[in-house]
Amino acid sequence: MKHIIKYSTVFIILTLFLLSCQKDDLDDLHKVIYVRYRGADMPAYIYGNGSEKVFVIILHGGPGGSGLEYRMGVIKDDLEKKYAVVYFDQRNSGMSQGNYSDSKISIDLMAEDVVALIKVLQHKFGNDCKFFLMGHSWGGSLGTAVLLNGNNQNLFKGWIEVDGGHDLHELFFETIRYFKRISDEQIALGNSVSFCEGRSCMVNSMDTLHFDSDNSDYLNSNGFEAESKLEEDGIINSISDRSATQSLVNTIFRNNPLTVYWNGFNVNNILSDQEIWEKVSYTGQLYNIKIPSLFLWGRYDMVIPPAMGQDAYNNIGSDDKKLVIFEKSGHSPMDNEGQLFFNEVVDFIERNK
Repeated sequence: MKHIIKYSTVFIILTLFLLSCQKDDLDDLHKVIYVRYRGADMPAYIYGNGSEKVFVIILHGGPGGSGLEYRMGVIKDDLEKKYAVVYFDQRNSGMSQGNYSDSKISIDLMAEDVVALIKVLQHKFGNDCKFFLMGHSWGGSLGTAVLLNGNNQNLFKGWIEVDGGHDLHELFFETIRYFKRISDEQIALGNSVSFCEGRSCMVNSMDTLHFDSDNSDYLNSNGFEAESKLEEDGIINSISDRSATQSLVNTIFRNNPLTVYWNGFNVNNILSDQEIWEKVSYTGQLYNIKIPSLFLWGRYDMVIPPAMGQDAYNNIGSDDKKLVIFEKSGHSPMDNEGQLFFNEVVDFIERNK
């Protein structure tokens, strides 16, 4: 994170699907822009109410997800009515394009991409824009990297981390502990006993002192399966049929699913080869983040357990900070408890815009 971006060398392509934005259409944005930076062309889809020039920039999960995965539920139906929401496809993710190699993908470079995006948005909508950064899952890792680099915190009014991975090294060990705890708890309740017994036996055999990439992959994939069981047992809320339909439409009709899959496969392999899961640990640097910060976590997040949210809250350097645990949620409280999620986000933005 020692790179200094020379903004004069950032080449920007603005591709608009509609007419150029005028003052009288800021309250109903439907725009697509492309950010060209260091060998990548990255789309950002902008929807919502920009009348107050408040922009919520969503950093998607993955690595290798896509921005439009998040244009569903309360984010689409409610948050867009209040603010402009920017759904950004990260480098080698979603519908991004470019010639990629191991040397052209890193979390530091991806953090530079986010700053390049800010410069594009300022160029298009004005330097008086107010930006809030929201990172979910892997987006929490990336967002933390953005904020720890140089003076980037000055670009944002606030930081919202949603079940984020700011410490991927510690995450592995905490997930083992949490799997064991929740499995034993659900067995005692008589819920999904055979599933939980199998997972409890598996994590009991894992080395809790040394990182293992195979076990890390196992925990990640089984975390989502475990949350499905928790939904079936009524421990966490199910995603609504409407939200599921919106997600399907965004995935199939607004992206090329093959491109999204291929990009995701490639970026995961490259970052794994860089041992990012073993090496990324920002906990010891969180005291350097001073801007207002909101941490939103599902109580039953089996992918990034709530202890990681408590860790972020305890170590962040901001005097204005809040941790919210959603009692009926897993890895994505915006889906499981959408209205409560919306209320917390709006309250935070209104206090800090």
